Amino acid sequence: MGLFSFIKEAGEKLFGGKEAQAATAAAPTQDELNAKASKAIETYIASQNLGASNVQVAFEGPEGKVTVKGAAPTQAAKEKVTLCCGNVASVTSVENLMDVTNPEPEAQYHDVVRGDTLSAIAKKFYGDANKYPVIFEANKPMLSHPDKIYPGQKLRIPQAK
Repeated sequence: MGLFSFIKEAGEKLFGGKEAQAATAAAPTQDELNAKASKAIETYIASQNLGASNVQVAFEGPEGKVTVKGAAPTQAAKEKVTLCCGNVASVTSVENLMDVTNPEPEAQYHDVVRGDTLSAIAKKFYGDANKYPVIFEANKPMLSHPDKIYPGQKLRIPQAK
């Protein structure tokens, strides 16, 4: 697993926004902003209940790069941590250095574009639109509903069984 690229403007809005604009009186340093963003991403990963342990996130603000370390129980959990980090607004790349307890083959990835549906993506990768639940399950809990995907989002596409 190498360095994964993401679209900076797409994704969960975990930090920045109004809060960053309101902090004009005593503007925080870049290191403080990076630490706050790192903590927000760690909290988001923890909220997904992926079974990862000792998760440590480092965010480099100007570059939009996230480096994540820790331990994941499965390859799927490691890949979901990558997506948790990358599908956050302001993140452009993720380097996942996590150890995997039970290694498995890596999944493929798909960048969602306007007009995509899970059915269309399933048809492209598996030759069968009715296999969209495989993709939905592979991206839970980040996806809450099969119809709620957005352009710029990166999805895991597990190997066909």
